[in-house]
Amino acid sequence: MSAPFYLYIVAGEESGDARGAELIRALKQRAPQVVVCGAGGPRLRGLADGAFLEWTSEAVVGLWDVVKKLDYFTWQFERMLEEMEANRPDALLLVDYPGFNLRLAAAARRRFPDLKIIYYISPQVWAWNRGRIGKMAGFLDLMLCIFPFEKELYEASGLKTEFVGHPMLDTLATLKSGVRRKENLVGLFPGSRTREVKRLFPLMLEAARLLSSRVPNLQFEVAASSPAIAAWMLEYLNSHRFDPSFCRVGRDRFYALTQEATVGMVCSGTATLEAAYFGLPMVILYKVAWVTWLIGKQLVKVPHIGMPNVLAGREVAREFLQGAAKPKDISFELARLLLSKEARLAQQEAFERIINELGEPGAGVRAAEAVACSLKL
Repeated sequence: MSAPFYLYIVAGEESGDARGAELIRALKQRAPQVVVCGAGGPRLRGLADGAFLEWTSEAVVGLWDVVKKLDYFTWQFERMLEEMEANRPDALLLVDYPGFNLRLAAAARRRFPDLKIIYYISPQVWAWNRGRIGKMAGFLDLMLCIFPFEKELYEASGLKTEFVGHPMLDTLATLKSGVRRKENLVGLFPGSRTREVKRLFPLMLEAARLLSSRVPNLQFEVAASSPAIAAWMLEYLNSHRFDPSFCRVGRDRFYALTQEATVGMVCSGTATLEAAYFGLPMVILYKVAWVTWLIGKQLVKVPHIGMPNVLAGREVAREFLQGAAKPKDISFELARLLLSKEARLAQQEAFERIINELGEPGAGVRAAEAVACSLKL
């Protein structure tokens, strides 16, 4: 029997927990001697063999949120390094969460020069700091990227990189319903985090109110990612004197709604690519704290932030960002999409080309194979 191989993994958000679990599950099938410890969410915890911190509920978005919880993250950072010092894992696997994980990788390299360090779901530094790619080559042994154009960018710096495909393809393929879209249904997708929902849901509702005055007989439904968020949405509708029937609050309806609605308002992030996978004509919305926005404007070096637009190299879906996210303008664009089948088809055809370029399902298995080969398991 092979000697145990100790792998320390860190995933900082729910999505990273899911992607990490797919990789670890496939890796353990190939190499049963792998012993997992570290930090992540409930899926990874279920696969762990040693000490494991469940901390994805602490995930934050935006600079201001990070500042408010800086002491907590600093403490966890040092705790993880001390845990690695005590247990001396054979490899460190970091899943997404670049604000924390890239710093942890650099610190781990300084403290443990011989430690193998692998990063899964390449950080989008090409959007905000390409100069950082060269530095990453100094403390990472392998980068696993999920967008095809990233491999060339990372390898140009000398960092060994493998394109494994996009992990969402596995999940979404099983969720296709084949339902016919409802011509008068508009979907609202304000995100999954409470803070972003509280910023975007009121904006989306006002755009919906204006839209309903321009296009008759519309129905609206919002996707709520949790019971708590659904309760807040219902309370907001009631306290702001919306008719209870104006906007249905659907729990766990994100994937169904992206396939049933004719158009949608979608919070920038992974949701835009998931909606594109299902061919939902959309507008993309984004609002954060103004401090975060002002700093981000200085850093972001790409013309678009919605991933379908980034991958297409043009604005396939209109983006309404920060101060430009005005209900009136959003409602005009939605009306254009609702009233023009040609406009909707143009988006859908562009989305299909984008998704086809992401490769085949099986990213988690390919990522596990790349990890196993790199670590000689």
